[in-house]
Amino acid sequence: MEIPNNAKGFLTSIDIVRKQTFKTTAIAGNKRSHAQITNLNAAEHGSILSDRTNTCSGYGFHRPTVSSSGKPRLQASGIRPASSTGGQVDAISEYSQRKALASTPGPAENPLLSLSHPRYGLPDALVRNFAAAGINAIYPWQSACLSGRNILQGTKNLVYTAPTGGGKSLVADVLMLKKVIENPTKKAILVLPYVALVQEKLKWLRRIVDGVQKNVDSPSQGVGQRGKWDKRVDHSEVRVVGFFGGSKARATWTDLDIAVCTIEKANSLVNAAIEEGTIGDLGVVVMDELHMIDDDHRGYILELMATKLLSLQQDIQIIGLSATLSNIELLAKWLDAKYYESRYRPVPIEEHIAFDNTIYPASTSSAFIKTTSQLNSKDNRISVPPSRLILSSEHKELQKPVLNAVVSLAIETVRTGYGALVFCSGRQGCQMDALLISEAMPAANEVSADILDRRQQMMAELRSLSVGLDPVLEKSIPRGVAFHHAGLTSEERNIVAEAYSQGTLKVIVATCSLAAGINLPARRVILHGARMGRDLVGPAMLRQMRGRAGRKGKDEVGESYLCCDKADLEAVAELLEAELPAVKSCLTPDKRGLKRALLEVIATRLAVHADAVDDYIKRTLLYHTLSGDDLQAMVKSTIADLLTNNLVSIDQTGSYVASQLGRAIVASSLTPDDGIFVHDEIQRALRAFVMDGEMHIFYMFTPVQTSGLADINWPIFRTEMESLDESGLRVLKYVGVNPKFVNDMGNSGRPLPTHTPSALTTARIYTRFYTAFQLRDLCNEIPIHTIATRYNTPRGHIQTLAQTCHGFAAGMIKFCQIMGWGMLAAVLEHMADRLRAGARADLLDLAKISFVKSRTARVFWENGFGSVRKVAEASVGEVLGVLMLVRFPALLNLIMSGRAAQPKKLKIGPDEEDRYQRKMTLKAEIIIASANRLWEKEQDIEIETEL
Repeated sequence: MEIPNNAKGFLTSIDIVRKQTFKTTAIAGNKRSHAQITNLNAAEHGSILSDRTNTCSGYGFHRPTVSSSGKPRLQASGIRPASSTGGQVDAISEYSQRKALASTPGPAENPLLSLSHPRYGLPDALVRNFAAAGINAIYPWQSACLSGRNILQGTKNLVYTAPTGGGKSLVADVLMLKKVIENPTKKAILVLPYVALVQEKLKWLRRIVDGVQKNVDSPSQGVGQRGKWDKRVDHSEVRVVGFFGGSKARATWTDLDIAVCTIEKANSLVNAAIEEGTIGDLGVVVMDELHMIDDDHRGYILELMATKLLSLQQDIQIIGLSATLSNIELLAKWLDAKYYESRYRPVPIEEHIAFDNTIYPASTSSAFIKTTSQLNSKDNRISVPPSRLILSSEHKELQKPVLNAVVSLAIETVRTGYGALVFCSGRQGCQMDALLISEAMPAANEVSADILDRRQQMMAELRSLSVGLDPVLEKSIPRGVAFHHAGLTSEERNIVAEAYSQGTLKVIVATCSLAAGINLPARRVILHGARMGRDLVGPAMLRQMRGRAGRKGKDEVGESYLCCDKADLEAVAELLEAELPAVKSCLTPDKRGLKRALLEVIATRLAVHADAVDDYIKRTLLYHTLSGDDLQAMVKSTIADLLTNNLVSIDQTGSYVASQLGRAIVASSLTPDDGIFVHDEIQRALRAFVMDGEMHIFYMFTPVQTSGLADINWPIFRTEMESLDESGLRVLKYVGVNPKFVNDMGNSGRPLPTHTPSALTTARIYTRFYTAFQLRDLCNEIPIHTIATRYNTPRGHIQTLAQTCHGFAAGMIKFCQIMGWGMLAAVLEHMADRLRAGARADLLDLAKISFVKSRTARVFWENGFGSVRKVAEASVGEVLGVLMLVRFPALLNLIMSGRAAQPKKLKIGPDEEDRYQRKMTLKAEIIIASANRLWEKEQDIEIETEL
């Protein structure tokens, strides 16, 4: 029997925390009647959260205080019709809120618009799930697209385009789900360009297939041999698995039905299936955002994957879709597909331009261009009259017309009861706009008690995260405003997006990348300028941003407002006049995609003779856009390059054979040039690998493509370099980092030169080593927000770095295994586990528990919970005590130093304390449940081993 610690003569920090009491009178969660709300007087309900904060001494806990004033600090400017002659500002404008729009026909008028129609052959459970998700009928264009010859049968490829918000994803979802449900042995791959989109789609598909059964005649049909203790008893379920950088998925074909992947992961899955001879199990591949083929950095991977699928001549249906395709006929010809083009939007969009506190209509692109051209001319006579005027602001913060327009339009939207989405060019601009808009939002006494309570719940949820509550969000969320950009962690972004979707937040201010990265439609979209940094956004990005306006089922119409300076009018006019660029192949020599494409088909044995290579080339998009002679010359030159670099050889029969290095490069998903660089680096490392420290292995972990890595802060680089021990200094020398160069760069402040190939290689080495410092900290239990502060970079970027390195590490492990460097592969795999856990080796088992990572795992360990079993057997109160110590490190320091046998109670208000306690209690329950699942799994493995 285990003796309690306090019975042994001392108190642990858990014992101390357990003795603390928190007395609250909670009202959260208790609904009040409408009469109670409306009868509240201003003294009770007129207060708002101010910018002042109380700090709980010693604990680092900040909370907003309550101001006695119920008025916003800023007053948004009024907007009135341009025809008004008086100075009276209109009351809340309807701004086209109540328009009589022709409704879209439904199943009553056309039975084919019901997904339950026999033509589609969908099971009732799937139709019910679609209905539960708000899809009770489809549009006429969707029905026409699905009804194309051999489309529903899955024997004909399909390429189609429809506007953002037009329901284009549903067509692909229906075809994909129909395939895997009717053919249990077939698998599906859904390709998306961004991790955020993969995660969002993964959640949505899992809800849609919940309770849906495949057409399985026997329990074993469509599955391989499984272990005796396999937990997946029902093999007729549809299993959806996500594959992206940082994901833990290690599933095989037999473990999944639908794989939702990033571009790189999808290509790796296809390569593996070809090599293993299981590619015949693949039934359908959906390429969402097909226009990404034109992307300079990643587009060629999508093209070479599709070309491989075409070359296989297997029964695989290829479906491509996008909102921004201008040459759809060419793409359909390449993919041997039917094509369909729709311009239908269920919610029409009204477009406007705002500058110099004046709003002009632009219902069509031509009118928009005509208006901007006239306004930018010397002739002051404007044939297109303005529709509305924005009054000048008395506040100095809103003296600039563009900012005044953004704030006024956002506040007008909120006061009319709708949500607004504001796009800015950068992260700093997002946060500044969010603060300004929040300061002009309606006062607390104008907001329902339920909404106010939900905002406090949201803040409690953010505060319970390991990174804590962002100070800007702490000020803006109580007013119903938040920002959303890559500087936030994925958990923070998810909470913000969910709160906006539920109406808790009324305004989100986001960077332009949000338009392509996540689906958050709004009644009104406001563009704070048309630039991303210094450059204008492209036509496709502009269309995606404006396309977020209008929410099906909630809005009769959507609105977009482009607020810009007069100096930008001409550029904006040209942007709006520009056609969508044609999608082009990225296999051209200047983009180096053809080299990887040919190496992959040779390594996977898809093409080993000149004739087979020629046949493969004829199936590329490049073949349809380039003359035959030029293409043949490119192929000949590329093959010669592969032979020169010893990635490919020619055997006695004249066949192309991938070398060991060539196969390692393909298996690790590297480009040929990057693979050669990695090979040379590892060979140099193996001659003098520094094993008495960790910096060398962290350097090997850092991605060789540095475009997505943070810029070097040279003073910080110098500081970290000077703190290295003798082992770390030897690593500097071996990898080629010169301390004198770092010191000179830190003193001069000049940018890292990249004008020559040699300079690019040098820049890559220094950037990777600077990133290796951050990886070292991640693996040594330093919290993400601390690392972000240390390197002066957003915490979201640190989290993204960890995810990127997970994917790169997996490739490096495969590379080493194929090259025969088993020992190095084992070391890399161990460090990959540490990176995933964010902890040292002794915490790897503990870090498998949900929410127990990095510093949290160490605090559990230090307080007597050093194994999964001990956490599983812990009470909620014990786990909650540990979490409180993690959240308030100053409290832990006091306890460990012995300066406070009984630390003071946390000085937080009762309502806030109650919300926070409930969030932390829920997290404690999840931790215990996760530990129990892991412990049961360990027990099952032990039993199976004994048998």
